[in-house]
Amino acid sequence: MHRRKLAVLGAMGVAATLVLGACSTNAGTGASTAATAPVSAGDTGTSSAADSGTSSAADTGSSSAAGSGTSSATDTGMSSADNSGSASGSASESVSGSESVSGSESVSGSESASGSESAAAGGPMTKIELPKKDKYVIGYSQSNNAEPYRAQLNTQLTYYVKQQPNLQLLPIADAAQDSSRQVSQVQQFIQQKVDILIVSPNEADPLTPPVEQACKAGIKVIILDRSVNTNCIAAFIGGDNVAIGKAAGELALKLLPNGGSVGELQGILSNQPQIDRDKGFRDAIASNANIKIVQHQEAKWLKEDATKVTQQWLQGGSKLDLIYAHNDPMALGAYLAAAGQGKQKDIKFIGIDGLAIPDGGIRAVQQGQLAGTFIYPTGAKEAVDTIVKMTKGEEISSKQVLPTTAVTPQNAEELYKKFDFSNK
Repeated sequence: MHRRKLAVLGAMGVAATLVLGACSTNAGTGASTAATAPVSAGDTGTSSAADSGTSSAADTGSSSAAGSGTSSATDTGMSSADNSGSASGSASESVSGSESVSGSESVSGSESASGSESAAAGGPMTKIELPKKDKYVIGYSQSNNAEPYRAQLNTQLTYYVKQQPNLQLLPIADAAQDSSRQVSQVQQFIQQKVDILIVSPNEADPLTPPVEQACKAGIKVIILDRSVNTNCIAAFIGGDNVAIGKAAGELALKLLPNGGSVGELQGILSNQPQIDRDKGFRDAIASNANIKIVQHQEAKWLKEDATKVTQQWLQGGSKLDLIYAHNDPMALGAYLAAAGQGKQKDIKFIGIDGLAIPDGGIRAVQQGQLAGTFIYPTGAKEAVDTIVKMTKGEEISSKQVLPTTAVTPQNAEELYKKFDFSNK
């Protein structure tokens, strides 16, 4: 496995598009609010392909974070790995004035800069044959709907599927961060004999056997944003969280050129995304010995938990110059805690997610609450594009690594307009 070495290019006014390397770990970008989170068919039993129709997340009700039992983490990506093969997947459109980092790796291991737009890095190309039919039925098992990131993913997937008249999406199954529940939901999709199964695994190990069962049943499986421990799948689509953590660390270096004290709000400690984003950040800031992480604590990807943790830090006398949170909801929770003590202007806040929603990271950068965040693509469009290619008998990339964009005060307004899905 070869780990990508990425650098964030340009000043805060530059949107750095990072091409991330493919691998098999998870990515954590959980969120806290759940008012719009959809409830799946998995909550109310299975639906047949014949009678379900193309169903959006919004069609199936709503689910609260409290109802999900465990705290949530929107895990969306993977750490770096081999990037053999040609580029695949749809690239994000470039924002004017942004610089991109190419997917080619130099001998020294560092990324070479390129002025051109970066495409999603791809793995080996393969041809997947699907039987010819008028309608292809898709089942999607989501790890946890009760998070804004995943609600957005569901919305986008539903939208892109509806653009294809020969595709039908069954009601999205919500595992609510319960792996045993997700195993059951995947098995239900197998019994329904879906043509394509998309899975965002809650955990890799428990989901591997049912995914292999789906493969043996002749169902084409796409793993979205998290890995499983099998090679039987048709494609993996996700990102590199070590690289995102490193990008956040590079931003911290710019914000604290003379050093400073950092508080780190971590996702669920057992989650690989938390591990990756922590590692990337620490690797980056290591180049400035005067930047010290003086506080770090699990906040479980949740805004409310992050607020409490940050309050405890500040009330305990910790002087913090910057708070790095593994997702935007935690970063915003930290901001609220600081604002409650009149210290919000003394601390810089960095998050990850970059959702173009009213209470998301991009808007928070626009409003000056966050110094920066990083857009983490949902992979919904790439998943549907991959399915369309399979229905046509075209080659697909078995590993698709999605680019991310740094959100700055200078480009936030333009990025919000670009990624806003509210009118679709």
